[in-house]
Amino acid sequence: MNILKVKDRMELDRRVPSMPWYIEKFINYKLPDLSPSSLLEYVRDYEAFLGWLIAEGLAAGPALSDVKLEELEKLHMDSIDGYRMFLASKPLHANSRTTVSRKLSSLRSLFHYLSQIAEDEDFYPLLKRNVMAKVAIKRTHKPKDTAAKLEGKLLQEEELDEFLRFVKSEYGQDPALSKQALHAFEKNSTRDCCIVSLILHSGLRVSEVVNLNVDDLDLKKKLVYAYRKGSNDDTFKTPVYFRQQAVEDLQAYLQLRDIRYAAPRKEKALFLAVANGKKEGSRMTKRAIQEMVLKYAKRFGKPYLSVHKLRHSFATDYYLRNDLYKTQEQLGHASPDTTQIYAHLTDKTMQEAIDRERDREG
Repeated sequence: MNILKVKDRMELDRRVPSMPWYIEKFINYKLPDLSPSSLLEYVRDYEAFLGWLIAEGLAAGPALSDVKLEELEKLHMDSIDGYRMFLASKPLHANSRTTVSRKLSSLRSLFHYLSQIAEDEDFYPLLKRNVMAKVAIKRTHKPKDTAAKLEGKLLQEEELDEFLRFVKSEYGQDPALSKQALHAFEKNSTRDCCIVSLILHSGLRVSEVVNLNVDDLDLKKKLVYAYRKGSNDDTFKTPVYFRQQAVEDLQAYLQLRDIRYAAPRKEKALFLAVANGKKEGSRMTKRAIQEMVLKYAKRFGKPYLSVHKLRHSFATDYYLRNDLYKTQEQLGHASPDTTQIYAHLTDKTMQEAIDRERDREG
């Protein structure tokens, strides 16, 4: 069972009862098709929207669960425009255009269900008027635009090996490190290098790395069995291959995993950490891996280098040696449209490589 999905399902079950009955009905309708993580994002979006309606006097409340269908039917476009402005401009709630579009898309999905799918006892739609049907949501993830934002922020060619060397040893040579930071590095550098190496040589997502168990690893075949994002089938793990370069780093970590992290027999997680005040290691969290990568990235001189950009770095490098559909399969993309960003990125990368070769010849 996917550990993150289990946690998100528990959180979903905790939050849904505070929603109006019709939102609970919508969540149950979507449950077979969407992951608990996606549905939890829906619920958070609805909490923010209903709270705004009450604060603006557009719904009586006082609780979120008290917001009535009739109050949703009476909303004008001015109200939706006001909510869009609230999301984009309020200091405590400022969101990027992508996030605003996503939150509005969540509302559109709910309103569509209530007006087109759900019925009352007399077979009439639950929502008689759908104001969100008038809301145009621009596509914000065009591959070319995404590639432009990533340009210059990824590791390329020899930088992949340079960053790995930095994580493995060079970070610890920084005289500015505190004794505590140096101690943490000496204890965790092999593990940290292994995680970075695995992502840079497989393109796994951080959530997929977090959920890996020791039994999911096959060093001979150079693959791991992972729960891929977007798949709701918790009974099937997808084989994801990694390059030969990651094998040595994985072997080095496995040799010390049990002893250094005091792994209890029942702990199946591949990557462990010992929390403060604890004696035994437990599964690393998504946040811990993200913060670990940022720590090294800042000292390496690339503070924008997140875990996800490590995945992008692998994908760009992989695409240069393979075609679109092999890259799509390796990364676990549902659509080749998502993978298209690497076509745009590699155009630039190839041009830079040609220019460097000309400089050498000159």
